[in-house]
Amino acid sequence: MARQVTIVTGGSRGIGAAVARRLARAGHDVAVGYERSAEAAGRTVEEVRAAGAEAIAVQLDTSVESEVDTLFEETAARLGPVTGAVLNAGITGPLGRFTETATEVMRRVVDVNVMGTLLCARRAARELSTRYGGNGGAIVTVSSCAATLGSPGEYVHYAATKAALDAMTVGLAKELGPDGVRVNSVQPGAILTDMHATMGDPQRPWRKAGVIPMGRPGEAEEVAGAVAWLLSPEASYTTGAVLRVSGGL
Repeated sequence: MARQVTIVTGGSRGIGAAVARRLARAGHDVAVGYERSAEAAGRTVEEVRAAGAEAIAVQLDTSVESEVDTLFEETAARLGPVTGAVLNAGITGPLGRFTETATEVMRRVVDVNVMGTLLCARRAARELSTRYGGNGGAIVTVSSCAATLGSPGEYVHYAATKAALDAMTVGLAKELGPDGVRVNSVQPGAILTDMHATMGDPQRPWRKAGVIPMGRPGEAEEVAGAVAWLLSPEASYTTGAVLRVSGGL
């Protein structure tokens, strides 16, 4: 059986890196898409290879179409035909009230979270769809519980972008189902990653623990397990699903 080749955007750290490691253990070769830290991406590549899989790192801004095309082309050239994609790249900007969020912050968050994911999803669909000569496959989008919680006082603009991705997931699953492509989403809750420090509140996951029914933040590996299942043959009849991985939040 040919090996699975999966692209993971935002794969250098946090949930993306955990997904790359988990997929490597499941027999996937992985293309790690990253924007800034070549060092962090290199560590993820080494971890994937240590698990017995092949990996490459490709730098890109997912909101730039030509760079998205390069990611898919380089992956196919170096690892083989793409069989799946995990659309994880995303940003939040600083925490704060919506009325005080700078316009340039909102524009950048929309560019990366919405436009970047749409561009990656479209290219993945063209690669995988039997309509365009592909062999089918699976796409998983990493959303957020913020899509339904709204995140007032923290990042309403970010929540809005994640709700957009869930709508895309449902619609694209219906559009691509006849073409052999499954499309699903995961909605992580408060997960222990460095994203919170980037937002300006490294203790945020623990502050949220009191309102999480399971009483604790999640680990990136717990989200990665859900992503790996959605990409696997065990989820062969699952498409258009939005899977909440949030401890009940």
